[in-house]
Order: sequence, then structure tokens, then C-alpha cells
Amino acid sequence: MVRDVLAAKPTGWIAAAFHNTIAAIVAEVCVRLRIAEGIKSVCLSGGTFQNVYLLERVVSILRAQGFEVFLHSKVPPNDGGISLGQAVIANAALQR
Repeated sequence: MVRDVLAAKPTGWIAAAFHNTIAAIVAEVCVRLRIAEGIKSVCLSGGTFQNVYLLERVVSILRAQGFEVFLHSKVPPNDGGISLGQAVIANAALQR
């Protein structure tokens, strides 16, 4: 990115290159985990995946690689989802 900034590349180009790189890294980690652990499904969560461009790129790459991809539909992927998860775990601990 520093080289791109110094080369005066457009900000949009630099941002897209960054996000495309992150998407490729996520996909590569998933492929390696599939090889090592046999996973075929991926759940995308966390504040990172509130970034629509990044989410769409990762989903597209993973599906093209044959992964089943799960996304949030009723629970937010950020702090609200974390809080819900913590409540579920606390409830399970109390039930024991």
C-alpha cells in the first residue's frame, strides 16, 4: 500500500487492492483448513464482515471454491452478536 501511495495510485484502487487481498487471505486460510481438517462450511461473522465489499468478495471466492457459506440473518455480526453469544454460553453454564 505504501508503494501504491508513493506511486500516486488512486485511493479507490488502493482500497480495492487492500480488500481483495484480505478476501484472498481469508479464502486461502479456509482452503488450508479444508485440507487439514476437512471443513466444508464457513461461518462469516464479526465486525469485519459488516464491510459489504469485503463480505461479497469473500462469499464469492468461497462459494466458487465449493464451500457452504453461512451469514447472519437475524443477529448482527458485531458486538450485538457477541453479546448474544455470551448470554447463550452463560445460560448453558448456569443450566449445568
